[in-house]
Amino acid sequence: MSQIRLYSLISVLIVSSISLIGVITLGIQLENLKKILLYFVSFSTGALFGDVFIHLIPQTVVHGVMSIQTSLFILWGILFGLITEKVIHRNHCHMPITKTHVHPFAIMNMIGDVVHNLIDGLIIGASYIASLPVGIATTIAIVFHEIPHEMGNFGILLHGGFSKKKALLVNFLTALAAIAGTVIAILVSTYVSNITSYLIPFAAGSLIYIAGSDLIPELHKETKISKTLRQLLFFLLGIGIMMLLLVVG
Repeated sequence: MSQIRLYSLISVLIVSSISLIGVITLGIQLENLKKILLYFVSFSTGALFGDVFIHLIPQTVVHGVMSIQTSLFILWGILFGLITEKVIHRNHCHMPITKTHVHPFAIMNMIGDVVHNLIDGLIIGASYIASLPVGIATTIAIVFHEIPHEMGNFGILLHGGFSKKKALLVNFLTALAAIAGTVIAILVSTYVSNITSYLIPFAAGSLIYIAGSDLIPELHKETKISKTLRQLLFFLLGIGIMMLLLVVG
């Protein structure tokens, strides 16, 4: 258990530190940034789907048969993602952006990001409880998802009226919720027997929702054949990395 805690906390600290990536984006032109993010999104989509179907779901299978309970918890993970996003996108504001006025959508984004990072932490903790290779694979998948996600959050906070320094600080503080999620997963596992049979399917459902609802629609925004082929290449590369981790593990 001590090894699980150590690896889980190191992983979640790495994921949380990605929130500071906004500093890097300040010196990159918008068009170049979009090109970079496009391929990060493609790779992370493949990595998330690969992690779900190569690592997480197989962990929930007993003797090659998946139970109805497992399926229901996967669906609950998807439903929870839908509910969370509905709450996040509920409020909008049309007032002009000023230095003294922070838009409600920026506040809602902060709240949503706290929930999002809390879930990421739960997923990381649950994955390490399942096994070390699954934890490492899930961490890698989440890291590549978090890079474009945190860049986007940083941009939203700036657009919502935050200064660059304040946006960076707020983004980092909300990212720390992932640590709380991991701690909760580890603590619960010490009191609830066979907790992975609940947390792992939920984690799988959550990642399916993120990849299918948040990331794939972004890939559809680019229709040029050459860039689409590159997207598919990075998508397959993400899956390939998950397969490689399975072999190494």
